Amino acid sequence: MSKMEDEKGEAPKFQGFPYKPYSIQIDFMNALYQSLNNGGVSMLESPTGTGKTLSIICSALQWVIDQRHQQKSEKRVESDQHCAKGGEFDSDDEPDWMRNFVVNKDDQGQDKKIKKSKIRVGIGKGNFGRNRHAGCGELLSEDVEKDCCRRKEGKNVSSDVVELSDKEFLLEEYESEEEGALGDGKSKRKTLGVSLSSSSDEEGGDGSGEEDEEEGKLKVYFCSRTHSQLSQFITELRKTVFSNEMKVVCLGSRKNFCINEEVLKLGNPARINERCLELQKKKNDKVSKIKNLGAGGRLRRTKASSGCPMLRKYKLQKHFRSEISQQGAMDIEDLVHLGRSMKTCPYYGSRSIVPAADLIVLPYQSLLSKSSRESLGLNLKNSIVIIDEAHNLADSLLSMYDSKITLPQLEDVHYHIEKYFERFRNLLGPGNRRYIQTLMVICRAFLQTLCNKEDASFVDSCQHNAKASEANLASYSSMAINEFLFSLNIDNINLIKLRQYLNESNIMHKVSAYGDQVVSLQKSLASKGTVECGEDASTLSNFRALADMLLSLTNKDGDGRIIISRTRPACTEQRGGYLKYVMLTGEKIFSEILDEAHAVVLAGGTLQPIEETRERLFPWLLPKQLHFFSCSHIVPPESILPVTVSHGPSGQSFDFSYSSRSSTKMIQELGLLLCNLTVAVPEGIVLFFSSFDYEGLVYDAWKASGILERILKKKRVFREPRKNTDVECVLKEYKETIDKLSAGGLKDNPAQTGAILSAVVGGKISEGINLSDGMGRCIVMVGLPYPSPSDFELMERVKFIEGLGNPNPMKTSNLSVNDEINNGGDAKAGFDVLRSCRHRGKEYYENLCMKAVNQSIGRAIRHINDYAAILLVDTRYAYTSDSSKGSFSHPTSKLPEWIKGRLVSTDNYGDVHRMLHQFFKHNKNRGF
Repeated sequence: MSKMEDEKGEAPKFQGFPYKPYSIQIDFMNALYQSLNNGGVSMLESPTGTGKTLSIICSALQWVIDQRHQQKSEKRVESDQHCAKGGEFDSDDEPDWMRNFVVNKDDQGQDKKIKKSKIRVGIGKGNFGRNRHAGCGELLSEDVEKDCCRRKEGKNVSSDVVELSDKEFLLEEYESEEEGALGDGKSKRKTLGVSLSSSSDEEGGDGSGEEDEEEGKLKVYFCSRTHSQLSQFITELRKTVFSNEMKVVCLGSRKNFCINEEVLKLGNPARINERCLELQKKKNDKVSKIKNLGAGGRLRRTKASSGCPMLRKYKLQKHFRSEISQQGAMDIEDLVHLGRSMKTCPYYGSRSIVPAADLIVLPYQSLLSKSSRESLGLNLKNSIVIIDEAHNLADSLLSMYDSKITLPQLEDVHYHIEKYFERFRNLLGPGNRRYIQTLMVICRAFLQTLCNKEDASFVDSCQHNAKASEANLASYSSMAINEFLFSLNIDNINLIKLRQYLNESNIMHKVSAYGDQVVSLQKSLASKGTVECGEDASTLSNFRALADMLLSLTNKDGDGRIIISRTRPACTEQRGGYLKYVMLTGEKIFSEILDEAHAVVLAGGTLQPIEETRERLFPWLLPKQLHFFSCSHIVPPESILPVTVSHGPSGQSFDFSYSSRSSTKMIQELGLLLCNLTVAVPEGIVLFFSSFDYEGLVYDAWKASGILERILKKKRVFREPRKNTDVECVLKEYKETIDKLSAGGLKDNPAQTGAILSAVVGGKISEGINLSDGMGRCIVMVGLPYPSPSDFELMERVKFIEGLGNPNPMKTSNLSVNDEINNGGDAKAGFDVLRSCRHRGKEYYENLCMKAVNQSIGRAIRHINDYAAILLVDTRYAYTSDSSKGSFSHPTSKLPEWIKGRLVSTDNYGDVHRMLHQFFKHNKNRGF
């Protein structure tokens, strides 16, 4: 790639790069710099292990600094010309976005002052009309503070009618929009009560001028999928001069930031969020100051004190922000440690720094979800957005806008609403009564569709067949939104107003709190009258699930599908099942980010094929308008040996397709291959299986046949645990085993030459773990990990994508054998869907597989001196005369260029063993 030059004809200088960059790193930084100059959308691909993160930091932040210098110099020129000519100056050479950025800065001053207090705590006031896609949990975070505007209507009810213990559960009167309540400026919507900027005078001035000015700066938002990846970004940032030159803040979830031990004990993220918001609501209002207003009298001011002990002292929060500014870039662990030492909340402390920050590091959810952006006070206007690990961006984005409510959750919400309405019916105003009755109607309708008439006869027959399989007791169907509403006879209900009522009336908190009191006072009724929801559920979270579902039903009819799952466990009283809204189009969601930001950069190690991403997220953008850059790997050709292995040591052909992979012959042949690899490959071997279930099946078969015993004579075996929290411990022990070998051998078993790590595609190890050097000398990909065709939700996505760009898309009924798939998802029906697809749907399904393969094999080769062999074990990887007969394009065509160009294909295992021996002998002699 040729060097890209800036407007002055000179290539940008990346002096912040801490080392001498490789040529591909310079190319990558130039490509990113030019993309930021151009604005719009760009996709930059650089293999894992090529220093991508450091290149992003040094290029993007250098561009920001250069733009600021240019802006300052242009301001000086403008000022000089104003003095000389007394007129106005406008440069045609300046980008429109930069000119608007400068001109609008003063115009936005008044708006910023209005928003200052809410932004300072990182929580913006929601606007229902502009926030249809917002997540319910974030919107409800605003519904806490007491509203001073109380209705006069309904106060004729005598206070002695209400029991003292029930007063706190009674709703204020609510009027519908046509009655004038919603349009008169007296909305019941409330804002979060962490009013750090509106406490007492003793907290000092508000500093509005400084923060308003800081907020107008050009910002860079960097987001990735996991907190560990964000920590890695901060680690790389500290290696550069930008760590001290830029104001950096790292955002994260409450679960990762919370230092209140009582809240942390809850464990579940949803419960932690709920408890945190409850503590913000429990304020101790007391008169702290009486401000003299002169002859006009005196104004009483109250000091709001949070219920959380970590947020009661504003001065500590202010000191927390000051410490962050002094210490430079800090990751989540650093912020939590600082918060603990100062005894102040790092979650809200970090959020309060956002307006003054130059670089904001945050997880996907916080940036891609509109409700989260508004809650955090993130202003993307004219900013730079960099989304790392963007290989599955479309699916990740859409999943944030899915919603789901289970049958037990519906029963729980319906029960508590009924009990609440029964208790307070005569005390509620007409507005509240009408909306609560509407909620009960909707709950009954949802319950009716999940509990069809067949259930009763089904339970009776089940009692006579105790061995009935639960797999045969599930059915799935899907509908468009309008079809679903009409089928339930609730199409005449205004869901937008109902959702607004849920946000503004505080009904969810009132009903949940009353229900909790009833349950606590009448525990004996819990087993008879109430619904048990488990330790990780609560009535409030169940209510929020209902609110999210109602919000989803306000989307356009074609934006998604409603999935109805009726699951009835055999011979049990508790029934399963759920309703789920699956968002299918990300065009509108992503456009909200693109419309605001100056430039959006999608970065990753394996972004191709890019056409699918373009069609799903920004189809209006012509292919030639999309800036795409891809570079090769830094390692020399002799450091990597990718081989397709189509036959095993005994000559058996490898076929790990859905119908053949569980055969004894296939599993045994794979075991023989691994026995041979333990001899040919030094140090660590990593096997990737398609699922935990299949990995367990293979392991048990090897153990029974004696193959595992043969393997253990040469290498120790470690297995990836299902729980992500246990992965770190396994990896640590695996690495220690490899390190001991490098240090002089394993004393407990001198014959062993290393270790084997059995992992799963899509698991934690495959997605972001560094298996450099001895930890990943050989990567073995077992089969092609296609997603299960029995996944009903996946098939809905496949059918939708198949219809993209088609004026007459194939209807669902034409792509499926039945409108309803039974047995927990029917693989046969799924295969029928795939066979019916002509292009896009089929391509999407294959891309899911190969992106997972590329992510997994990318765990090895992490630096320029690293080397590894990559074995693709399946005859479908090999080019044969039958390759063109398959329904899909050849899998290896979707491998990264740096692997595809060096790929060796052979149908003789003897050749594979010989190549492995020569490869490792050669690299050992190179002295690495």
